[in-house]
Amino acid sequence: MERLLIRNAEIITMNATEEILQGDIWIENGMIAAIGRQLNPPGPYRVLDASGRTVIPGFIQTHIHLCQTLFRGRGDDLELMDWLKRRIWPLEAAHDEESVYYSALLGIGELISSGTTTIVDMETVNHTGSAMQAIAESGIRALSGKVMMDRKDADIPLPLQEDTLASLQESVDLLERWNGYDGGRIRYAFSPRFVVSCTEHLLTEVRDLSAKYGVMVHTHASENLGEIEIVQAATGMRNVVYLDHIGLANERLILAHCIWLDEEEKRILHDRKVRVSHCPGSNLKLASGIAETPDLLARDISVSLGADGAPCNNNLDMFNEMRLAALIQKPHHGPTVMDARTVFRMATIGGAKAVGMEKEIGSIEVGKKADLAILNLMNFHTFPSYDVDPISRIVYSATRADVETTIVGGKILMDKGLMTTLDKSIVLREADNSIKRLMKRSVLV
Repeated sequence: MERLLIRNAEIITMNATEEILQGDIWIENGMIAAIGRQLNPPGPYRVLDASGRTVIPGFIQTHIHLCQTLFRGRGDDLELMDWLKRRIWPLEAAHDEESVYYSALLGIGELISSGTTTIVDMETVNHTGSAMQAIAESGIRALSGKVMMDRKDADIPLPLQEDTLASLQESVDLLERWNGYDGGRIRYAFSPRFVVSCTEHLLTEVRDLSAKYGVMVHTHASENLGEIEIVQAATGMRNVVYLDHIGLANERLILAHCIWLDEEEKRILHDRKVRVSHCPGSNLKLASGIAETPDLLARDISVSLGADGAPCNNNLDMFNEMRLAALIQKPHHGPTVMDARTVFRMATIGGAKAVGMEKEIGSIEVGKKADLAILNLMNFHTFPSYDVDPISRIVYSATRADVETTIVGGKILMDKGLMTTLDKSIVLREADNSIKRLMKRSVLV
């Protein structure tokens, strides 16, 4: 592992006082060992000259589907349930080990190149080990798990219809293989898809296994009005009320979307310390709605950000999600709501809190893991810079093209635009080969 000295940077710390500093960052053994001016640690080490550059905590995206990256452009202009039934489920059912592997690498390459260093990833029913292998090789930090779908439904392709006990056993096997890999860089998260596709038996077993192993549960809830109607018809309750009823609503639960919530559900989210992942780009593209994030934040509910998947976004780009998260609320709530610092907080230390890792990542502080992105904001679209809040420049003006270098655990994964842990040309070629193969054997409506 390289010893690194980042010199002469503007440093957006996101520490408790959200300091913005000018100086150096010394990285040793994958950790931030010192921050200050004119640091002179004992050699040897590599110097990264960050003069005129801005260093930020790596972005933490709390809802991603790497297995769907191959499906980019295949699910346009559909609402959620049609999108799933007509495109996503048939394509996921067609996946093989190689296609899952290259789908994951394609997504990871995009994430790393745009400054994301940690993800919460939900895979598909089959071949999750291939995605885990891609995560391991790439160097990205991840909580990931196989999707679980054991409810029998004529709309769900047979390869995605699981036996309950088999689904649980495979999930535990994957957990025991990958949870804690590489010093904890990979962590397992149980991933029942949503109440619509899971039996109560499976969900209550996931509740107990999550407590036993001390790992997160990652699922979807209240994304779409039609989805809520299905859940109410099956359970007599709304999504979050049902999850609370069966004991799954707790501090280990990450719920993606949470657009359509009533007062009781908001109270449950707060009281049970459930974490919400807000996905504005996906929510808009699928016409699902606009989550009430200002209200959730005002209630002290954990809200972080995620891009969701490539076929419902179609980019895994935190700069896009931050900008949307801010702008979509202003017409209804006024121009001061969801200011740049609030949104940047959600993308960094807020994401760390969502995954229970705020003492390890999410800010630039001595003793934390060196998960960083170096931005070049010396561009037409980010100037003038004089007397402008640097966080405003990042949220409202910067783009993913401004990311020069991405570091996870002190390891450089992208060095001035060049990927170091994956071969871009191979990934792009094999991504095309894989989707050609999947299209031939899937049945799209």
